[in-house]
Amino acid sequence: MTLAPADAGQQQDGVRATVGVSGDGASLLRAQANRELKEGIKLKTPKFFKKLTASMNEIEEIIEEWQPEPLVPRMSKEKPAPSYNIVSGPPCHKITVNGKQCINFASFNFLGLLDNDRVKNQALQSLRKYGVGTCGPRGFYGTFDVHLELEDRLAKFMRTEEAIIYSYGFATIASAIPAYSKRGDIVFVDEAACFSIQKGLQASRSHIKYFRHNDMEDLERILKQQELEDQKNPRKARVTRRFIVVEGLYMNTGAICPLPELVKLKYKYKVRIFLEESLSFGVLGQHGRGVTEHFGVNIDDIDLISANMENSLASVGGFCCGRSFVIDHQRLSGQGYCFSASLPPMLASAAIEALNIMEEDQDIFRLLRDKCKLIHKELQGISGLKVVGESISPAFHLQLEQSSGSRESDVRILNRIVEYCMDRKIALTQAHYLEKEEKFLPPPSIRVVVTVEQTEEELEMAANLIKEAAQNILQ
Repeated sequence: MTLAPADAGQQQDGVRATVGVSGDGASLLRAQANRELKEGIKLKTPKFFKKLTASMNEIEEIIEEWQPEPLVPRMSKEKPAPSYNIVSGPPCHKITVNGKQCINFASFNFLGLLDNDRVKNQALQSLRKYGVGTCGPRGFYGTFDVHLELEDRLAKFMRTEEAIIYSYGFATIASAIPAYSKRGDIVFVDEAACFSIQKGLQASRSHIKYFRHNDMEDLERILKQQELEDQKNPRKARVTRRFIVVEGLYMNTGAICPLPELVKLKYKYKVRIFLEESLSFGVLGQHGRGVTEHFGVNIDDIDLISANMENSLASVGGFCCGRSFVIDHQRLSGQGYCFSASLPPMLASAAIEALNIMEEDQDIFRLLRDKCKLIHKELQGISGLKVVGESISPAFHLQLEQSSGSRESDVRILNRIVEYCMDRKIALTQAHYLEKEEKFLPPPSIRVVVTVEQTEEELEMAANLIKEAAQNILQ
């Protein structure tokens, strides 16, 4: 006996409900089925069994034919097996990868503070005073004085009323979004939003509406549509919250969001703005305060700003800042804050010292922008590759001008370029994504990261090497 394909999805539940899996439970169910058959009663099981007065032989045959679905999808033979580059030593200006020392164009150490002596010494002092970790969330003896000091310093640096820190950068925006946006609320999101934003949206269970990347006309179009829908049901509209979620400097594209236009739309259509600044914090603006300073936008016009401390501050974790009543809400509603062990005190101390350096040496931000512009200019005109990202973005992408026809093939081609450069002591990396999870999967690319530690000669050398690799591999 065989089952039609339409019934395949019901096999597992049907078999379990009818005969169990094994052991005494299965015997009892078989006995019960026999009694029902003798009494002429149809089996009380899912639909595909209801029309059968099945004999025990037929049931046994179904069990033998049933095959469970695999726990994970089968891997394509064309897809390369995952491999990892092993780093030994600090991932600073010079990085040792697989035993080979290279110039680092892969780590997000934008301001070169990861191996800074002042930062390391402060972390060591904190390590001796507090120990390694905290072994508890902030609400359960996990709040240390350095946590409060760091929150105060971040709020003052960003010129907001209050700040809150998280122990894991990814969890910051992923916790902040569902702390405010709930089922029934509406979130307008850029299609290029990073994966941590996507996970926050998923956890919020809100109604998500995507607009084309940095396309303010498209955003206004869907805002107008929502306004018309609200007019049909004003009672529901009064209790529905609306949010716009964008990145200051997009991880997946290296583009800067048009913040002044977003603020205009915010007040026109009465929505709130959440701004994710993990790449733009410590990069954009005269003092490194991010995209609000870059455009001269009043920071009070932004309802919530989040960023991680794992890039410019060269620490771990993340923070949110804004008005006090907004931030205080996360102390009871931010899951990453409430349920994760708090940030190790030595990393909080390191972040405080990094902030000290950022405030003392404001020329560091101009220097970073100048180096970004230099390599961006040097990489123009490479046959077969295109540069994706703003000229002042310290993290941008190199994509194939024309796809080979399959994503797997494109990934292999770009990987050959990465290996070519690695063999010649320039460390690059491909941008990696969870392909089955991404809402809008970006094209394969090589990510290039610029830091203040790289010299002009090294930037030119890296650009020339990438050109050489492209000529040898893409021609």
